[in-house]
Amino acid sequence: MSRFFVSPNSVDLINGTIMIDGEDVRHIANVLRAAPGDIVKLTDGMGTDYDASIEHIGKDKILARIALAAPNATEPPVDITLFQGIPKADKMDFIIQKCVELGVKRIVPVMTARTVVKLNNARDIENKTARWRRIALEAAKQCGRGMVPLVTEPVRLEKALVMADSCSLKLIPYEEERDGSLRRQLRQYGQQSSEAEGYGGSSGIAVFIGPEGGFDLNEVDMAINSGFKSVTLGPRILRTETAGLAVIAIIMYEVGDVSKDDR
Repeated sequence: MSRFFVSPNSVDLINGTIMIDGEDVRHIANVLRAAPGDIVKLTDGMGTDYDASIEHIGKDKILARIALAAPNATEPPVDITLFQGIPKADKMDFIIQKCVELGVKRIVPVMTARTVVKLNNARDIENKTARWRRIALEAAKQCGRGMVPLVTEPVRLEKALVMADSCSLKLIPYEEERDGSLRRQLRQYGQQSSEAEGYGGSSGIAVFIGPEGGFDLNEVDMAINSGFKSVTLGPRILRTETAGLAVIAIIMYEVGDVSKDDR
């Protein structure tokens, strides 16, 4: 069954109703051909899912009555921010879609020394960001997320490093790294988080991924000086659209998001 995000402000718990508006109205009415009495699945992006029965379908709004409310159970136990060097062509679309499916909380497109894509003016930035946010929204709907991960506007590397300051663990996979163990960093983080009342007691993980060609040495040094841990992803060099997904999947496994029975 299709799921739709609604604004928390559209949920009226006193009267037990939810107002649906925007593009979802057309999809529900014209594509799904829903009718009064049909059940739709909604989520408020704040951790609550709803089964709601359609009461009225208007031109630009749908009124639905709450039949069931339950906590969303799809969000991972740790917040991950992906700082992704902007790649060429439509690779960023793919990265955003798959990272949302894997459970990231925030995606920050980063312009680095080796970024080929040029965003020359405010309109370019606005259009790209709007597109990426639509992709994140659709991916969140498809995979049952309880919130829509934030995709920020593109930033320079220097600003990205500042944005990562609040994270408890900061990782930068680097192809020249030989000794930095991703497993060791995650195990240490897990131990520290357990002492801080679980992963929810930490302030999350930042993952920095370079564009095609990776980071230059100066950028790696800047990141390390900002508290990032340089780690290896093994003996093979991964493409930019592979590296972030690999790291996120490994993190999710380590924190128990994939194998909850092991924790």
